[in-house]
Amino acid sequence: MFEVENIIFTVFLNLLQGYCLQYFYGSFLEGRIRNKGWNGLAVAGLYVISRIILAEIVFPEGWGYQAAVGRLALALGILSVLALGFYKAFHLITVFLVVAFQAVTDIGRFAAVILLGELGDGVLGLCNFCMGHGLIASEKGFLMAVNAGLIGQWILEYLVIALLICLPLKRIAGEFREKEYEINRTELLFILTPAAVGMMICMLLRIIIITMEDGIPRVLYDRYPVLILVLPAILLLSLLSILYGVKLFQDMIDLNRERSSRIIFEKQVGILQEHIEELERIYSGVRSMKHDMKNTLAVIQSLSADRGEKEQRELQDYLGELNRTFERLEVRFKTGNTVVDTILNMKYHEAVREIPDLTMNADQLLFPGEMRIRSYDIGVILGNALDNAIEACRKLKEKEPSADAFIHLSSLMKGNVLVFRVENSFDGRLAACPASWGTRKKKDALLVTDKADKASHGIGLANIMDTAQKYQGTMDYRIEDRIFILSVMMKNKNYHRRSEDEHWSNR
Repeated sequence: MFEVENIIFTVFLNLLQGYCLQYFYGSFLEGRIRNKGWNGLAVAGLYVISRIILAEIVFPEGWGYQAAVGRLALALGILSVLALGFYKAFHLITVFLVVAFQAVTDIGRFAAVILLGELGDGVLGLCNFCMGHGLIASEKGFLMAVNAGLIGQWILEYLVIALLICLPLKRIAGEFREKEYEINRTELLFILTPAAVGMMICMLLRIIIITMEDGIPRVLYDRYPVLILVLPAILLLSLLSILYGVKLFQDMIDLNRERSSRIIFEKQVGILQEHIEELERIYSGVRSMKHDMKNTLAVIQSLSADRGEKEQRELQDYLGELNRTFERLEVRFKTGNTVVDTILNMKYHEAVREIPDLTMNADQLLFPGEMRIRSYDIGVILGNALDNAIEACRKLKEKEPSADAFIHLSSLMKGNVLVFRVENSFDGRLAACPASWGTRKKKDALLVTDKADKASHGIGLANIMDTAQKYQGTMDYRIEDRIFILSVMMKNKNYHRRSEDEHWSNR
């Protein structure tokens, strides 16, 4: 009878683990089968079959260290094959998923078995007590009571195992909100260590928990009864370390995002202050020119009255100086977007102070009549792109004073998609930004120049990428010779354009 119940409970546990596995993998990875249900069913079914084969055929019995290591290696191999075979799992996170699932299932089973396994002896002792005191009158009643107690103990044990497996896996999937976040090796080590430690503890228990004395198997906690409480406590603490490791990792991602957002905000405040200073400079110049205009006209009339050669030269010099004054007040860029015009003019005047021969062209930077993208977001993209481009040109001129420093900006509409392109010369050297930004979702690290402000490394391109993703867009870059080409694509919602044959303009 007990063999039948044992088979039923074992199959139930394997089915439960198969369901949890497909749920756990499916929460993080994209399935290879389009129908998510069929993909999960295939994973769960193959896992159950492999578990049965592993338990009944490959390692039917034995508690030696060879069997323990062999079981663990095969279990990890099965989990890895299922992940790679049924999911697009060529990511570092897959390593964590495999180890975490194995650790949680092992911890749940060992903790429940150690903590509740002794209930069987308690049930038998209670039945003997009742039989001795006449509470159970017949042998048949005694056997029924023992069987009922043992079955109840098994049910409770397997329910606890189910809870200790399902709830932590669900908690991990829930706490790890950034499912698309591409972790690096250091981050993987951070979240993998608690799971690996828990898995190793379970393997150690599998090796030492049963020993042979005079050919008789002895359970470790029969010799040391206190371990009945100590071992489950260690296992549960290990399980909590896995859960809190994931939670702490997610909190780190959130903190990095907040830090990035704060830097963005501080940067935009700085841009606003520069904008105000630029406007004050222009308005101050206009007021000064207006105030001096009468005197200027009087001087011109006076110089033009005498037509001597000396007076003509003085007139030409005076008019030349006047023209240079007007040039300083010139609005060079007129795209039709006030925010963009302000940013372009402001950045240009800042850049030419350090790079006098900088060529900056925005003739092909055009905007649709119905602009759905916020001007603020366009300003974030162009402002950060220009900062990087100007920095690259500045470095180029420092190393090669005779080099041609230029920045070209252009845009095009393709259907309802707006694409910006920024090209700039640079010295050919790029550096990778830190891989800790929470905004990063691409496997490749973003590229930055080696600015003096180390805290803002990578922030410019990260800001551009974040802003583009708000409009279901993306960012890309490429290098041609020593020209850095940045492209940003965003959806201009509710904007429709009939012509689809626009191309990039020549620089």
